[in-house]
Amino acid sequence: MIGKYFFGALAVAVLVVFASISAVAQVGELRGTVMMKQADGTKVPLADAQIDVFRTDIKGEYKTKTNKKGEFVFAGIPFVGTYVVAASHPTASPNFMPGVKAGRGIPVELEVTPGSGKRLTFDEIKSAGGANPAPAAGSGSSGGNSGGGESEADKAKREELLRRNKEIEEGNKKIEAANATIARTFKAGNEALTAATAATKAKQGDQAIQKYTEAVAQFDEGLAADPEQPAILTNKAVALKGRGVEKYNAMIQNKSLDEAGKAAALEGAKADFKAAAEASSKAVTLIKAQTVPTDPGELTRFNGNKYAAMLTQSESMRLFVSKVEPAQAAAGVTAFKDYIAVETDPVKKMKAQLDMAQMLMDSGAPDKAFTEYQAILEAQPENPDANFGAGMSLFAQAQPAKYQEAANYLQKFVDKAPDGHQFKDEAKMILAEMKKTENITPEKSKPAPKRRP
Repeated sequence: MIGKYFFGALAVAVLVVFASISAVAQVGELRGTVMMKQADGTKVPLADAQIDVFRTDIKGEYKTKTNKKGEFVFAGIPFVGTYVVAASHPTASPNFMPGVKAGRGIPVELEVTPGSGKRLTFDEIKSAGGANPAPAAGSGSSGGNSGGGESEADKAKREELLRRNKEIEEGNKKIEAANATIARTFKAGNEALTAATAATKAKQGDQAIQKYTEAVAQFDEGLAADPEQPAILTNKAVALKGRGVEKYNAMIQNKSLDEAGKAAALEGAKADFKAAAEASSKAVTLIKAQTVPTDPGELTRFNGNKYAAMLTQSESMRLFVSKVEPAQAAAGVTAFKDYIAVETDPVKKMKAQLDMAQMLMDSGAPDKAFTEYQAILEAQPENPDANFGAGMSLFAQAQPAKYQEAANYLQKFVDKAPDGHQFKDEAKMILAEMKKTENITPEKSKPAPKRRP
């Protein structure tokens, strides 16, 4: 999985560099060539290839590069040593030849193929069997084979190392391509999302839906490259939620729609609400599974992504539960509580508590809604919206024994709510109906007892 956003590091082998230690001994020449095998099978000299010579009987390391003809030469390497010669290049996969002797007049011939440019360490070569200090007589042959100096087991280890390196190179290429896709689509998706939000504010519904759709398409392309990107999932949920709201409002406002048209529009909005809930929930699940970083900068980024994901999930679940699937109310409550726990703004925290209680009302659970409204009133007894919600949740239970308490809450709402409040007339109407049919008159609330000095 690629890192969040957010990109993960490429897979690389651990590098251990050994210092060069030359033994004092009679010296000899070591020369050779490096050829690049092209895709069509042709071979060309490889200039500026890195040549690393490691002594395998004792520690020793020598370095040089090939010339324009792909040739390299060491004029004075200890004659008695046994060596492994490795070749690498920024455009090639590495290769090596074990069991090499200096001063024998036998050139080393190495062949490489196009690749990512990895440079082998002595430890990697040794693990592949390329550090045999006492090979059989003979010297190397083309393509990384040392003639009689490399056993079948060592050859198999070397080929396995090269295979693993090739897999790493191919994996790195895929990761690089995915990273590029994610960066491009995240930027384009956010630009479309910004344009959609502006269109919504300007009440340009059709334009908003178009831009939300563009944003979803961009985010989907990024998620196809890596489906476990919390930031992209969160922003996709924002776009889906916005598009669903636009579709829902358009369905209500369009008086020319027949019943079939309204049903189709409603289903489109519901599909978006469901998809938004799924995307945001996955984002939160992924973030909860991440290890909290200790680096201050990374921690700030992590907390920002966490807050955005939990806020979006709470809003998405509210719409999903209220408009699509009331049976998911418990999951909606969990989403709200996650968000409320990370919200530091008291005003936003209170709004979330009210929204959660209203979601429970919409899901057909007025008893649970009343519990949430009571919790709000314990902290803010005069809160008009909580008093209205508490009264309505009691009234909705249709139990005459609870009508008196319902009337008390509704009357307190009427007394506290400002003129023009959207629910004030509704509360007055319900109070009048309870008085007419149930002979219920609101009781005056008792003033709080005065504290003694």
